[in-house]
Amino acid sequence: MPVTVNARAARFAAAYALLRAAADVADHWVQSDHQARTKGQHDHNDGQSSTAGRAACAAHVATYTATQAAALLAGSRLLGLRLRPGPVAAGLALSAVTHYIADRREPLRRLADATGGSAFYRLADHGMNGAYALDQAFHHAFETAAALIVSA
Repeated sequence: MPVTVNARAARFAAAYALLRAAADVADHWVQSDHQARTKGQHDHNDGQSSTAGRAACAAHVATYTATQAAALLAGSRLLGLRLRPGPVAAGLALSAVTHYIADRREPLRRLADATGGSAFYRLADHGMNGAYALDQAFHHAFETAAALIVSA
């Protein structure tokens, strides 16, 4: 018996794959070293600047969002998907805002502390980096939500 997939499910699967792949490219290839080192800076840490942190994070999120937008545009054309501009813009906005929040680091640390994950967040041993793992899980969750929005 043939299996049929509805159009929205196909759009969701494609949008998620495109957003996730673009996120990895944007975070690990497009992001500058300066952005990676500076985006989490806060005035309350010695030698750091909240202004520099916000600027670096905003610049990173701009290139991150542009990379995801390019992937969605190219991928949807190649796959013949009919993504509507409004849901695409809303999904990209959700991805961008939540990415900025996580990459400023303090909000994610506070969330880990509030949910009992502070020890894991601070783990930097045994080949693990808890802050990075929680950061990526946070991004994956909101990229899934963004793909649900995009596929509408």
